[in-house]
Amino acid sequence: MAGDSVTSQVGEAGGSTPVDSSIQINQGSDASHPFYLHPSDSPGMVLVNSIFDGKSYGGWRRAVFIALSAKNKLSFIDGSLGEPTVSSPTYKAWNRCNDMVISWLLNSLSKDIAESVLYSKTAKDIWKELEDRFGQCNGAQLFQLQKELSDLVQGNLDVAGYYTKVKRIWDELDSLDTCTHCTCACSCGGKNRTFKSHQDGRLIQFLMGLNDAYASVRSNILMISPLPSVNQAYSLLIQDEKQREIHNFQHPIESAFMAARQQYGVQKFNTLEKKGNFEGSKNNLFCTYCKKTRHTAQNCYRLIGFPADFKFTKGKKTQAQSNAIYTGTDAGNPSLAFPEKEFTREQYQHMCRMHQDFQHLKLGTQGESSSEVHISANCAGPFNEEANVTWGG
Repeated sequence: MAGDSVTSQVGEAGGSTPVDSSIQINQGSDASHPFYLHPSDSPGMVLVNSIFDGKSYGGWRRAVFIALSAKNKLSFIDGSLGEPTVSSPTYKAWNRCNDMVISWLLNSLSKDIAESVLYSKTAKDIWKELEDRFGQCNGAQLFQLQKELSDLVQGNLDVAGYYTKVKRIWDELDSLDTCTHCTCACSCGGKNRTFKSHQDGRLIQFLMGLNDAYASVRSNILMISPLPSVNQAYSLLIQDEKQREIHNFQHPIESAFMAARQQYGVQKFNTLEKKGNFEGSKNNLFCTYCKKTRHTAQNCYRLIGFPADFKFTKGKKTQAQSNAIYTGTDAGNPSLAFPEKEFTREQYQHMCRMHQDFQHLKLGTQGESSSEVHISANCAGPFNEEANVTWGG
């Protein structure tokens, strides 16, 4: 158990033989020992947040390396701590830590990939298989990363979000770089010039994807000689972005006023447009009765009568007054609007009854004459039959 000093004894053929007492594994108190397990360590623990599903192996590999290094278990996958023999006093402790690392690796893999390496005996075997399957750099991976980098633009992202995406692709490209880096001492300065040229190329890539709103600060960065590093350019862009935010915060009232003014202008234009359309539609109307425009026969006052509050124009009042409406609904108490001078009440009622009687007579004698008689009585409205009147010429 963790916390106990383990003195292992290995028996042969069912017996036990004491070993040198100096061989002790103090795995409980020495946290720097690879066999040490913290009480919080468990087989169900997940090393990294992202589960590896066959994509972005470089980033996942880097995260696993960091996690195992922090737990002092990196030696179980890189081969620096070999598997002891069964007779070794450290075998049980090694086997327990090995199984723990295997569990952590399986928990960090997708279901399909985990099943393909489930029966590997050691964590080193699992890691080697993953390296052989996904860790080999090839042209397709390089093409995909370079294409993603060339298509990447800022868009709706802020400067920090855009830089994070670009930096991630750069790091993946660096992890796939199989070129041998020079480690010898350079006296001509060629190594530094090569590195500076590489950094300048990345700076240009980063600036090319920025929005046009940063054109001014981008021009200032490009005029610096020699060109600054990517981190220095990023700092200048962040400062410019902060200044834009402060400027926009200082003028919110003016912006709101301009927006409201613009909206008012749009509404006013729409109102005038609707009014113009309505006036234009009235000009297209034509009355077949009075032969005038701007109304139809259905709404012609000469047929249906003028309203009581209608304002007559000069010269048309006499003609309009003859178009009064008989609106009485009761024969004993008729309500009739009639002119005060031209006709009396009795004369107007007599004319209306004559018009009704003529209509009945015309319906009774239809077919006997091929010509029809049209009478313009200038009288309209509902009529009440007071009595059957026989009229003849």
